[in-house]
Amino acid sequence: MTNWVPDLTGSGPLYQRLADAIEADIDRGAIGAGAKLPPQRDLAYDIGATVGTVGRAYQLLRERGLVSGEVGRGTYVLGENIGVTRPEEPDTSVEGTRYADAPKDKLRFDSTAAPDIGQGAIVADVLARAAQDHPHEISSYTRDFPDRWYEAGARWLSRNAFRPAVDTIVPTLGTHAAVMAAIAALTTPGDYVAFEHLTYSQISRSAGLIGRRTALVASDDEGLDPADFERVCAQKHPKMIFLMPTAQNPTLVTLSSARREAIARVAREYNVILIEDDLYGHLTDDPTPLLAEFAPERTIIAGGLSKSVAAGLRGGWLSCPPAYRHRIRVAHKMMTGGMPFLLAEVNARLVLSGQASEIRERSIAEISARMAMVRESLTGFSFKSHDKVPFVWLTLPDPWLSGTFKNACLEHGVLIDDEDEFKAGRSERVFHGVRFGVSQPRRREDIAGGVAVIRRLLDEGRAGYDSFS
Repeated sequence: MTNWVPDLTGSGPLYQRLADAIEADIDRGAIGAGAKLPPQRDLAYDIGATVGTVGRAYQLLRERGLVSGEVGRGTYVLGENIGVTRPEEPDTSVEGTRYADAPKDKLRFDSTAAPDIGQGAIVADVLARAAQDHPHEISSYTRDFPDRWYEAGARWLSRNAFRPAVDTIVPTLGTHAAVMAAIAALTTPGDYVAFEHLTYSQISRSAGLIGRRTALVASDDEGLDPADFERVCAQKHPKMIFLMPTAQNPTLVTLSSARREAIARVAREYNVILIEDDLYGHLTDDPTPLLAEFAPERTIIAGGLSKSVAAGLRGGWLSCPPAYRHRIRVAHKMMTGGMPFLLAEVNARLVLSGQASEIRERSIAEISARMAMVRESLTGFSFKSHDKVPFVWLTLPDPWLSGTFKNACLEHGVLIDDEDEFKAGRSERVFHGVRFGVSQPRRREDIAGGVAVIRRLLDEGRAGYDSFS
């Protein structure tokens, strides 16, 4: 293309105006199908913007189905009606490596939900009383949140010296929904959200569905590397970073106070919002100050009941700086349809009555007994575990590959997760690790049997695994 300059009149962020102008010129035929858009650096010079602004505009056009691009080739306008066509092969970029429907008759070592310790009877009683006390609220949509829902969140999220105020709480449909509401409310399409290479990757995949981009930050044996975080901030300017500072999923690393302080410093310098997922931290007795204590003005902390009380209750809360609270609450409603009264009420009653804490203690006791079985069975192999956290990060001996080992376990009746399930984006790093959880099977005998399968495969090596069938 030559002698083309977009019309950027109007209001709104420059990258959105640029994307809208290009789309308008495509619609009226000023830019034809197959045309190559100007290189980002050239267009940035022509309109007096940064290369990053043009890059965000081009990314937005890709999300609208108007252009395609590859590194080294450039960005090209697609043909007519490309936005409504369907690819021949499904896009698996958001699916991960788990089965949408788990195969039957397999041991579920691919889940870390709270173990079944009989909490169903407790929940049934609380549920019945809530329904009896609030029949009108159950029959309608939830318009007003009672104070007790906020009080429950403030109590559940409290840990160590961190005690969130009630006016910082947003009740949510679980921790995942809490994090996604924060991302949707405080970032815009095209913004970068930073993640570790290995993490709870369903957040990065979900963020991708709403147009956010992933920036990967390196970690080492001590967790996220503050120096690499600073490099990513300087190069890609992420608006947020998602972290699990205590008992990180899947590596089980807990960040030291020094690392948390360094991360807070970098975030403050580059104006990055910190999302602290403390879901597994609540199972531990780790005394390290929460990240929210180092940077309270920019940290959103999220937690819930799924790993310690009951995943099926979808109970969650987040605490955020008060200026963010309304926006996040609205975003949560828009993305989920709103809080169902019955679930929110049951969750609040469980927390405020102390029953949730009692269930958590019983869950931890069961997890600890199961983890003792795992440690004994896997003696001699390299793995990371925590007495109170229901999963293991196993480093595979040579020549096992992560995906191959996962398939071998499946053929022997055990579902586990390979490392690709936890990669937040395309990463060249190879970890040769797998994660398996021990909380989902109901009987301890099943745990023993599943771990025995894993041990046998490790002992035999790939020579004992036939993948020809």
